Amino acid sequence: MRLLRRASRRLRRVATFAALGYFAVFLTLTVEVPSVVTRPAPSGLPIGLVLALVQLPVTWLAVVLYEFIARRYVDPLARRVRRHAYGAVDAEPRS
Repeated sequence: MRLLRRASRRLRRVATFAALGYFAVFLTLTVEVPSVVTRPAPSGLPIGLVLALVQLPVTWLAVVLYEFIARRYVDPLARRVRRHAYGAVDAEPRS
């Protein structure tokens, strides 16, 4: 159970830092360096708008990262705990 809790905690931290970390950097730039954010990008849009639009793919990547880490590390540990709790023969909980 301790390994499962640790893996789950690490999973939440990675996904949270990926999504909220980018957003915090965006907000910090907006507040601290507004001249950079209002400057036009090569496409003609303000850099702030481009950074805001990039937030959506960053959040999507955080979700994909969350799912990848969950399937790779957390789910196998959860299956082991479930097997141990319900016995090796009946791996699924009964309703």
